[in-house]
Formats: sequence, structure tokens, C-alpha cells
Amino acid sequence: MAIKVINDKCKGCKLCLKACPFEAIDMVDKIAVFNEKCTACAACIPACPFDAIEQTADEKGPVDLSAYKDVWVYTEQRAGKIMNVALELLGEANKLAKEIGDRNVCAVLIGSNTDHLVPELYAYGAQVVYQIDDPLLANYTTDGYTKVLTDAVQEYKPEIVIFGATHIGRDLAPRVAARLDTGLTADCTRLDVNTGNYIDYLNKYTTLDTTGMDPNSPDKNLKQTRPAFGGNIMATIICPKKRPQMSTVRPGVMSKLEKDPSKKGELIKVKYTLSDSDIRTKVVEIVKATKEIVSLTDAEIICSGGRGLGDPSGFQLIKQFADKVGGVVGSSRAAVDAGWIDHSHQVGQTGTTVKPRIYFACGISGAIQHLAGMQTSDIIVAINKDADAPIFEVADYGIVGDLYKVIPAIIEEWDNLCASGALTKKGE
Repeated sequence: MAIKVINDKCKGCKLCLKACPFEAIDMVDKIAVFNEKCTACAACIPACPFDAIEQTADEKGPVDLSAYKDVWVYTEQRAGKIMNVALELLGEANKLAKEIGDRNVCAVLIGSNTDHLVPELYAYGAQVVYQIDDPLLANYTTDGYTKVLTDAVQEYKPEIVIFGATHIGRDLAPRVAARLDTGLTADCTRLDVNTGNYIDYLNKYTTLDTTGMDPNSPDKNLKQTRPAFGGNIMATIICPKKRPQMSTVRPGVMSKLEKDPSKKGELIKVKYTLSDSDIRTKVVEIVKATKEIVSLTDAEIICSGGRGLGDPSGFQLIKQFADKVGGVVGSSRAAVDAGWIDHSHQVGQTGTTVKPRIYFACGISGAIQHLAGMQTSDIIVAINKDADAPIFEVADYGIVGDLYKVIPAIIEEWDNLCASGALTKKGE
């Protein structure tokens, strides 16, 4: 959609200027004129008392899909450290690039003083690094990062851009997609490239008008799969008429490539324009939380408790269990909703997606929303009194019994193995 001014009706009252959140309207000869900052948000339309602003269909015409190349990964970094999800996405980008063919895997690195991170990106599979480095980008701000990333995409035209579904990724990706007038699929758990016939695929799975499309053209659209309807089905979404194709992907879902420090790549320092006035919010101070922070996405062993604990005191046993095996404490949504433990421990569709080496599910029945967040764990051990609990269908090892008897027995056996030297305290 587009926004335009009907010159004959405009009275130059400037009420639209006050209503615009992006400073996208200028007054020229007492007539409102939209500049390049306009996002077509339509906030100005109800503000005009003269009906001089209207929203119209986009007249740009079809997008030239052939002009877009390469797979981009937004490389989220905080305090000079690359987030693990970005490295996972570089591994996934390598898979997608091979499926499409003739595509580079590119990392987009935004921040300040980030030169030391470039070799790490090469080591994890980036063939090209697009670097945008500026003191104004030292801390994440929605305005600053959205502007420079949008400008870079418009200049270099990547075919695919993927983000981690973190707090920052979920804020940044939709804003960039809106400015680029393209689609975005959020919280994906799987990405694939369709290799069948383009027209056949669209006619089978969509109601899109395929008039004028080349029936001999192979479909290389990105198939973006995510849970829908409360996790009861998996929806696969495509973006056939717009570029770039954009997705956010949950941390812990994809796999990193093996680190290879010998790998080298191309560094492109992106030319950009950014001023202090472009950023409407300022980071005054960063206050780190005083409460214990649980890092579920990076944990190799997770001990999770659910409704089967009976009451919040059960998490004392789970904490003791996690400390013993060198893991962290997780939980089901039922335990969080009951107020037994903080939401930061929640594993599942509405919590954190994890992929540890070992996942202990203690007193967790195995609702589909929980399974969506942990079923890709290397080894799943389920402890539950109900032999028919759904969790046993995905578990590698199942123990039917009272967790208040089973867990102490595991801890005791762990201590015995450590004492005999057969096992270290870290489980090695």
C-alpha cells in the first residue's frame, strides 16, 4: 500500500506532521509532501480534517526476483559477543545456499568496534561479512539498527534474510520487513527450499494468481515452517512475489557447523548514513538483573519439572538434581502458570526452544506445546508415574515411577560413580 496527498484538498494545517511518528512529511508551498521516511503506517490519515490524505494500492508493479541473490544472517551480538543463535543460523544458511545453488552465505554484523568478531563468523561458515560499524550502534536501538539494515538490504538485495527469534530479533525483523514491503514468518522451526515446479506448487498450496508466471521456472521459494493453532499443526509459508524472504528462527532449533579457524572470507564495509537525530530513543544505562539468570539455550543438560512435582517445593529437588549433573533447571508452562518458578525457566512453544545433550523431563506429561521446544534434544529421559504419558513417545529412556523416589536414587548412584572414579562431577 502507499499513502498520497490530494493537493486540492490540502490546507497546509500541519496536523499530519504532528501525527507522523517518523517525521516523514514535509511542507512544500503549504502542501504536505511525503519523504523517503514514510512507512505507509497511515497514522496521518485520521489526523487530517480535510480528507486530503488517502491510502492507495502500491503501483510499483511486480518485483524482479532475479535481482536478489545470497542468504543473509543477521548476526546478533551483545557486548562484543556473538549470540549462539546467529552461529546456528549460519549453519542453516549454508544448507539453504546449497539447496538453491549459486548463493553466498553472508553475515550482517552491526555494532561498534566489532572487527574482532569477523574471523569467528568466517570460522562458522560465513563466506561474506557485511559490517556496519558506528559508535551510535554500540547498543541496540530499534531506530538505528532498522535504518542501517534496511538501507543495506535495499542496496545489496539478498534473496533470504534470517534472524534469531530473540527479543532483539523479534523487534528488528518485522520493522525491516515492513519498510521493505515484504513478508515475514516468525518463530520458524524449519526452513527448506522447494525444488518442484513453481506453478504446480502455487496452484496446489495457495490461491495466488499465477497469470503471467513462467510455468517452466523451477520454484526456489523458501518454505518456512512454524507451529500454528496452539502448536496443533505445522504451517508451511512461502513468499513467492516479494523479496527478500524473511524469517525469524527459534534459538536451539538449528545446528552450528564445526568451527574451522582456518576459513577466510570477504569483508564488505557497508556505506551508510546515520545521525543522532535518526535515533529517537537513547540508552541511558544498562542495569544487569540481580536475580539468577538461566541460560537454557546454551545448556548441555537440562532438568525440567512440571505439574507432577505437586507444589513449588518440588523445584528444590530439581535444583539439587541439576546441580549434581552439571545442568540447569527448566520447567513446563503448567509450572510457570502456577507461579512455582520464573518464566525464564520455561521450555516450550511459548518459552524457550532448547537442544541440549540430555533433557530430563520430571513430572511432565508431554503436551505438544512443550514437545515443540525440546524434542530435538540429543537424549530425552522421562520420569513420570503415568505410563501412558505422551512424553514417553519421544523419550529415549523412560522411567515409570514416583520422581521423589527416582531422582534421589539417580543422585545417589551418581555420587557412587563419582566416588569410584567412573564418573566426574560434570558427568564426563
